[in-house]
Amino acid sequence: MAVFNLRAYDDHEQIVFCRDVDSGLKAIICIHNTNLGPAVGGCRMWDYNSDEGALIDALRLSRGMTYKNAMAGLQMGGGKSVIIGNSKTMKSEELFRAFGRFVEKLSGKYITAEDVGINPSDMAIVNKETNYVLGLEGKSGDPSPVTAYGVYKGIKAAVKHKLGRDDLDGLKVAVQGLGHVGYYLCKHLNDEGAKLVVTDINKENVDRVVNEFGATAVDVNEIYSQDVDVYAPCALGATINDTTIPHIKASIIAGAANNQLAEDRHGDILLSKGILYAPDYVINAGGIINVSFEENYNRDTALKKVDEIYGTLTEVFEASKLSGRPTNVIADELARQRVAAAKK
Repeated sequence: MAVFNLRAYDDHEQIVFCRDVDSGLKAIICIHNTNLGPAVGGCRMWDYNSDEGALIDALRLSRGMTYKNAMAGLQMGGGKSVIIGNSKTMKSEELFRAFGRFVEKLSGKYITAEDVGINPSDMAIVNKETNYVLGLEGKSGDPSPVTAYGVYKGIKAAVKHKLGRDDLDGLKVAVQGLGHVGYYLCKHLNDEGAKLVVTDINKENVDRVVNEFGATAVDVNEIYSQDVDVYAPCALGATINDTTIPHIKASIIAGAANNQLAEDRHGDILLSKGILYAPDYVINAGGIINVSFEENYNRDTALKKVDEIYGTLTEVFEASKLSGRPTNVIADELARQRVAAAKK
């Protein structure tokens, strides 16, 4: 496997392959760029089909963090880590302590936090071996509710731009993925009167949202073809692809998932179909914004910063409309400009 020739490799500064035989740890830490500050990004635990798949995910996610932090106006670079394994069966104190030791060896160049498959208690174990951890209980805590709040504000920005509406009352929203972020997003949407169509691979998650918010549940493969105003992908990435796009009836795609476009060219296809796409790393920045206030944490101050997602997305949407170019291209250019300016 030629790492430097991988499509997902984007002049990353450093890639660390971590192995601890005693604990069973197999992990990859990708540091994409540190122009704006130390590389900050969560740790994901997932049962990848291959080591190459794990590496590609980490490469894409770390680049996304560079762009996310830049667009959020944070003094942070971009990084990401993945632990290869089943988060339901393979977690142990030894494994997370071993991961913490690898993070510590980077001497602050990479700062970790939670992501898919990881919770604050796991990060507390990592914290026993290194102080380069964010999102700890008693400080900023679980970033999921704040991520969801930012996505909710982003959906409102997209609805304003595309539909000319300031409210969501009566709008139909299809939410794919009802984990921590998806659940809290559904709550915000329901509170404003949106009608929810939902799906998740976990039946308990679906039942909870159906019971609490009166949502309509559909099969995981049927979520794309729902007659809705907004499709909100909040599960894993690459759900916007050659197979799904022909089925999408929503006029807006705005959700919490990372790397929603399977390929950059899918942004062009969405534009040609008149579908407004909210670039993922702009709309889902609430969690990283929240943990950036970790020291002397004040939730109101953090949420005020998260509110800026509305304006940032509006800037991207307007630039896309004026230039006739896809929103993902516009966001990438703005992010790269900020990163380059920081280097100078």
